[in-house]
Amino acid sequence: MAALPSAADVADVAEREQTADQQIRQALARLTFGARPGDFDRVRAMGVDRWISEQLDPARIQDGATDQWLARFRTLSMSPADLVRDYPPPQTVLAQRRRQEASSPARFDSSARPLSSLDAADSLALREARQRAQLVVDELQIAKVGRALTSERQLQDVMVDFWENHFSIFAGKGAPERYMLASFERDAIRPNALGKFRDLLGAAAKSPAMLYYLDNWESTVEPDRPALTTFSARPMRRRAGVAFRPTPQPRRSGLNENYGRELLELHTLGVDGGYTQADVIAAARAFTGWTIDRPQLGGGFVFRPALHDAGEKRFLGRTLDAGRGIEDGEEVLDILARSTATAHFIATKLARRFVSDSPPPALIDRAAATFTRTGGDIRETLRTILTSPEFFSRAAYKAKVKSPFELVLSALRSVNAEPDTTPRTARVVARLGEPLFMHRDPNGYPETGDAWINTGSILNRINFGLALAGGRLPGVDLDAWAHREGLDTLRADARVDGVVLAILGGEASPDSRRVLESGVNPLAASPMPTADTTGTIASDDDSAPDTAAEMTATARTTPRQRRDPLGSPLDLHGLQQTVGLALGAPEFQRR
Repeated sequence: MAALPSAADVADVAEREQTADQQIRQALARLTFGARPGDFDRVRAMGVDRWISEQLDPARIQDGATDQWLARFRTLSMSPADLVRDYPPPQTVLAQRRRQEASSPARFDSSARPLSSLDAADSLALREARQRAQLVVDELQIAKVGRALTSERQLQDVMVDFWENHFSIFAGKGAPERYMLASFERDAIRPNALGKFRDLLGAAAKSPAMLYYLDNWESTVEPDRPALTTFSARPMRRRAGVAFRPTPQPRRSGLNENYGRELLELHTLGVDGGYTQADVIAAARAFTGWTIDRPQLGGGFVFRPALHDAGEKRFLGRTLDAGRGIEDGEEVLDILARSTATAHFIATKLARRFVSDSPPPALIDRAAATFTRTGGDIRETLRTILTSPEFFSRAAYKAKVKSPFELVLSALRSVNAEPDTTPRTARVVARLGEPLFMHRDPNGYPETGDAWINTGSILNRINFGLALAGGRLPGVDLDAWAHREGLDTLRADARVDGVVLAILGGEASPDSRRVLESGVNPLAASPMPTADTTGTIASDDDSAPDTAAEMTATARTTPRQRRDPLGSPLDLHGLQQTVGLALGAPEFQRR
């Protein structure tokens, strides 16, 4: 049973500016990926505060149907090493073919063809290998969409999405990265999404996906600094009072500051968190030796003492004693997790996600105080935000613009769509500008609405709504929609009333209502751009892929474009037309 609201929470109810119905819509819009038919009535019967408490305790929510659906995707539960073995990179497949060819008795010479020399059989093998390797990321994207669509533990998945963006990783960072992402979500993010921030921070720091993406796996002690080593047979020397043993130089040596910098700027303190370049360097030195055991083969985290800088370090005014090993990095994480700057930074980002693009400073201060008081308890920090008067204020109501992922999922949930077992829906999200796990930079996708809305994106969103209503998206069947009964036989004005209630919560501006009644949105006269922007990963091991952010129109129609569900405008009528226009209305673009 979910915990009852506290006395303090109940006291806050009197300060809420939203009506009772608005509070339900607000909670459903922010704690889920969109209301499904029947959700509003269910939350009203339970009580919005009890429902919020239930969502904050996902372990008590039964979600067997979603687990059963996810079980069909075998890559989600596999280790990175098993993924590399069963879905090897294309270049690995080609190299294996070359070795087999060289050892074949049928060969009359000992030379092997170079990898760049391809015959028809090679090309076929490479194509098949690319498809299998792409499946690793495809299934991760499919699962993210499907889980967000069907899970009863909606807030947990909203928070998984939040933290995956906070600790953003680009799936196209070399071949090994794609094999590490499933483990990153499964083992680092999801178990800690509502737990202690320090546990989440440590899990991300030791994740091979993060170590590889930010290059920390290659970061080593510099040649002129003392290294820690376990090779006791080597003679001891002293430099500046520190005992160390000279070690063989690794294949790639030298300090890499990428992780140290992003740890401070993006993961904890924030850009204005009071650190200096010297702190970045000290953090980078503390994490030398935090690496991956054979990353090309899907190995896990390993600490290598011979690669660690064992010298004394000064970090944020603290001294990290010389001669230590993995403890250096652990202490840096401890310091950062306890920092008041981190508390304020995380509280700000959470308030921005759940309340408004410019959250009230007083709310941020209270949430940061909860974060500090509870030792970084994410659940309790969220509880402070989600039960606050600011969360239920008039200013916060429908104040957030949906990201492409939120838009697609809320539209699918509004018509009670079935989950898609193919990558098609994930590619629609990519076409709208947010390819999943494909943001190149570590800062993640934008958190404010101004980044998502412009003339081109509005057109794309309108056409998306029409395409969904027209049956072009997998799993969508308006004939099976719970609200359909009777609507398609009503007069146009009555049908509009029904769709406004079902899709827009009964709230539509006069302009939006006129569009629905006329059946014409003046902005929907042009087709969406039809470039190949599927968000798939490039086939070569070390090349970076094109992403859905690069959307350009083309006059030609290719076979892929003909299969594109959003590639051309639709001529819809009746209920399909009204639903499609409602999904493109300004009211539906906000949450």
